[in-house]
Amino acid sequence: MDSRDFVNWGVAFDCGIEATLIVDPASGRILDANPAACRLLGQDRQRLRATPVTDLHRGQEAQLVVFTEAVLNRGSYRSRGLAPLHAGEAELRLEYSGVLLAEGGQEGPAILLTLYDLDGHRRREIDAEAELYMRDGIGEWRRVQRVFQNIERESQLILQAAGEGIYGIDAEGKTTFVNPAAERILGWSAEDLLGQNVHAIVHHHRPDGTHYPEEDCPIYMAFREGRVRRVSDEVFWRRDGRPVWVEYTSTPIRSGARVIGAVVVFRDITQRREADERLRAALAEVDRLRERLELENAYLQEEIRITGKHRGIIGRSGAIQHILRQVELVAPTDASVLVTGESGTGKELIARAIHDASRRSERPLIRVNCAAIPRELFESEFFGHARGAFTGAMRDRVGRFELADGGTLFLDEVGEIPLALQGKLLRVLQEGQFERVGEERTRKVDVRIVAATNRDLRAEVEQGRFRQDLYFRLNVFPIESPSLRSRAEDIPILATHFLRDVSGKLNSGDLTLSEGDVRRLMAYTWPGNVRELQNVIERAAILARQGRIHIDLPAPPVRTEEPRADAEEGAVSRIGTRQIETRNDLRERERASILAALDAAGGKVSGAGGAADLLGMRPTTLSSRIKALGIGFERTGRRKI
Repeated sequence: MDSRDFVNWGVAFDCGIEATLIVDPASGRILDANPAACRLLGQDRQRLRATPVTDLHRGQEAQLVVFTEAVLNRGSYRSRGLAPLHAGEAELRLEYSGVLLAEGGQEGPAILLTLYDLDGHRRREIDAEAELYMRDGIGEWRRVQRVFQNIERESQLILQAAGEGIYGIDAEGKTTFVNPAAERILGWSAEDLLGQNVHAIVHHHRPDGTHYPEEDCPIYMAFREGRVRRVSDEVFWRRDGRPVWVEYTSTPIRSGARVIGAVVVFRDITQRREADERLRAALAEVDRLRERLELENAYLQEEIRITGKHRGIIGRSGAIQHILRQVELVAPTDASVLVTGESGTGKELIARAIHDASRRSERPLIRVNCAAIPRELFESEFFGHARGAFTGAMRDRVGRFELADGGTLFLDEVGEIPLALQGKLLRVLQEGQFERVGEERTRKVDVRIVAATNRDLRAEVEQGRFRQDLYFRLNVFPIESPSLRSRAEDIPILATHFLRDVSGKLNSGDLTLSEGDVRRLMAYTWPGNVRELQNVIERAAILARQGRIHIDLPAPPVRTEEPRADAEEGAVSRIGTRQIETRNDLRERERASILAALDAAGGKVSGAGGAADLLGMRPTTLSSRIKALGIGFERTGRRKI
């Protein structure tokens, strides 16, 4: 059968309002298509004539066979189960009507297939209904409804596919249509919202929970004022009561010169808002960390300037070995350590050794010189302050506790902390919490405390100048830093180290200590301890000439007894009524005192009744002095000169 067999159909076929195809059921070819079918399917006539009908129904071959067999067996058949593809791949909603034509050729009968556009039919019904209602006196209401129905109908594909929520409202605030995205975002079905006051359902409260009056709603203002309103930060309320952060645009709809409602397009920005909040929080944290790192860097640079490169504990004496064993024991713990000792004995070096051997070594050791902080600035220095907390507080400041978070805080000269501040310090040590000056926010820190003092804190407690509970909190693991005179055997090692260090700084070449220099250094009592020794060596290096240094020590103490008449090398010269004792005199006097103590103790150095006990010295100190003065012992315990 060929399209020429239907020449008598020509005019009626081409002028038909409904889309019509002539299909050969045997071959499945489309023999002809009228212009209405070409428009509906989005293809030209020649292409349709060359297209098998199965190509229009990919994936629906089974339904097509059932429909074709029904037409062949019954002569005619209708179905809404088939949907041909538009040239643009859009799916059409149609009703098929098939009629079997008498045989017109050798290939057998053909099928006249009419495609009824159901959406077009619905539009025609709405138009007809609107005309009817207009005649009945309520046409205006129907006309407005038809406007919204036309909007929905003509934009149906967009409304269905749009990711944004879209709904329409009339001039009374009643919902006229709702798209699937709006249903999904709000949790309300279209049936629940249509004809209802949408503001009372989804927009009744502000983000803070306060009532949102309808007259203040920008959505309604859009059609009341006749202009587009855009809002970027409000909430709609879901059916389950949860808020949804949205941004929306309310656009007025006009019929002629009259505004009859609005179309609202909204987007769920909850995740974006949460991401923005996280980003703002992250940026604030970055700013805080940047400020903290800047302060840490400035602090560490200052520490480098003050303390120099070397931070190790130097010495081989028994006192130093005891210190190192204590450090090894306490470092792995988080216990508070109280380092006591005279000024200049290296208490900070002990604190650093504890920090470096601890699990906190990757975080900073922050030092606070409590004796150098003005009383009125203690709290700000320890805990930081907020901008505007007091005159001159131009910006937020991070305190030393916050700088030391995760690390160690070294409280040097802890006995200088004002009594009024000790309670706040105790709270931080016990709870790990504090507030900046001028700020109500409570901050948490994880800080290990190492404190140092040259005061007798127990006596300070008894006299009411130091809190007992704070003392107990700090004194969990006490370490005493020995004076230099109690470990005289370390003086040569320390002096050599200091000389090498200062020679490098001064670029003065190799400087060495003579045996006489070492003897002079070991004979001195060092009231300034290691710090004084370092200063003496630095001064000697500065005064060095041609590689030779000059040790400049303070004059020995003055004595008033009469000089010996037969003084030779160690004679005492008389100047007026004052007498000057030479270094050899001092050495011999000390030697004689030690020998007398050894005789009285029967050669016993340590223990009760020993020479060290009689002299009021540490046994280690006495041993080093015996060695320095060249005093020996027989195995019987009697001294050997």
